[in-house]
Amino acid sequence: MPSPRPPAFAQQITFLYAEDPAVCRDFYGRVLGLELVQDQGFAAIYAAAGHRAFLGLVRARGPRQGHEPRAEGGVVLTLVTPAVEAWHAHLLAEGVAVDGAPAANAATGITHFFFRDPAGYLLEIQRFDRPDWPHPA
Repeated sequence: MPSPRPPAFAQQITFLYAEDPAVCRDFYGRVLGLELVQDQGFAAIYAAAGHRAFLGLVRARGPRQGHEPRAEGGVVLTLVTPAVEAWHAHLLAEGVAVDGAPAANAATGITHFFFRDPAGYLLEIQRFDRPDWPHPA
């Protein structure tokens, strides 16, 4: 019997990885006019659609090679919810292989975990534990 589905996701972030994030920050901020909602130093997060959909720009770990999503040209889909632990339990109950239990990251003020979709794309479910993250509008 499938487990009950946790609450719907409140927000979504697509992280783009670039070897020169300064150029991308200029493009998305100045050229496209997206609002910078959080600068974490290594990552800049812009509001793409109100405070529900976001675009994150992160320094790539290196040139694009194989299936490493956090290299140049890579993508990570992040789904934001206060129910990180419930989603973890749900995915496990559905037989999804996850990369570990939800973990807190003090440097970024989040709790999160990773898993892959059937096509191999890397997904992250996370909760912002910091008060300066914008709530859905």
